[in-house]
Amino acid sequence: MKTILNVIWLVLCGFWMFLAYLVAGALLCITIIGIPFGLASFRIGRYALWPFGYTTVERRDAGAPSCIGNVLWLVLAGWWLTIGHIVTGFLLCVTIIGIPLGIANFKLIPVSLLPLGREIVRTDQPFAARY
Repeated sequence: MKTILNVIWLVLCGFWMFLAYLVAGALLCITIIGIPFGLASFRIGRYALWPFGYTTVERRDAGAPSCIGNVLWLVLAGWWLTIGHIVTGFLLCVTIIGIPLGIANFKLIPVSLLPLGREIVRTDQPFAARY
């Protein structure tokens, strides 16, 4: 089932959100200071391309640098990517078939707002990243 949902997702909004994350990552990688943010953007872009079958878990060992980085991310790219998820989520929820896709879009909002200190793992191994 998740393969079917991933293919429908890819056609309707996954590819476009993936491109948005790629553009944000490329712009952030222009400076040396922005490289960690660009890498986070590429990581989330891959998650936005195929979201079904994966989830995010919070890393407890992230510390204060990820908190500071999340504030910078929020200002530089987080708001714009989150607005994209909100708009496409509402548009997908208009139809009955699109409701699971819209919910998946809303599931991506927390990681698009504050990506540092989170890890993307498979849903059958949600606690594997903690050990």
